[in-house]
Amino acid sequence: MATTSDIRNGLCINYNHDIYKVIEFLHVKPGKGPAFVRTKLKSVTTGKVIDNTFSAGHKIDDVRVETHRFQYLYNDGEFYHFMNEVDYTQIRLLEAALDMPSLLKEGEVVTVLINTETNEPLSVEMPASVILEVTHTEPGVKGNTATNATKPATVETGHELNVPLFINEGDKIKIETDKGTYKERVKE
Repeated sequence: MATTSDIRNGLCINYNHDIYKVIEFLHVKPGKGPAFVRTKLKSVTTGKVIDNTFSAGHKIDDVRVETHRFQYLYNDGEFYHFMNEVDYTQIRLLEAALDMPSLLKEGEVVTVLINTETNEPLSVEMPASVILEVTHTEPGVKGNTATNATKPATVETGHELNVPLFINEGDKIKIETDKGTYKERVKE
């Protein structure tokens, strides 16, 4: 059993007959009234995100998890398949267990949270950023860079995002996985 002071990003808890992962939290101590913790929880089974507020000192049923490194192999429409880097066992997960499936490239190494009691995979943690190649974007207009103008682009995994005008097809770019946004161009 844990309390609200143990809440942190990535913590998995039993809540409302399901397992949820804390994706955001904020400890609030108002001038009047008791302290509380405002959280954003994501179901590891359905992918549904809910907002919840716990009063300070509230008991939380945390789930013990282990992290293992897995390599992404492929997806067959419904399931995403991963291979353990140590013993080469394979697992498959529903798309709901992934935070940003549109940024997964074959061969990418991710961290998988596994419930130690049931030995079943709960969710996938992507690296902070990934490097992908731009496969489609309109050419930038010369001299139109006075403002922070952006244009739509598609990367090799099919993910669509806005990029600066100087990005061209074939460029490799770094993308933040938590928001799915452009970070910088990568020189080779």
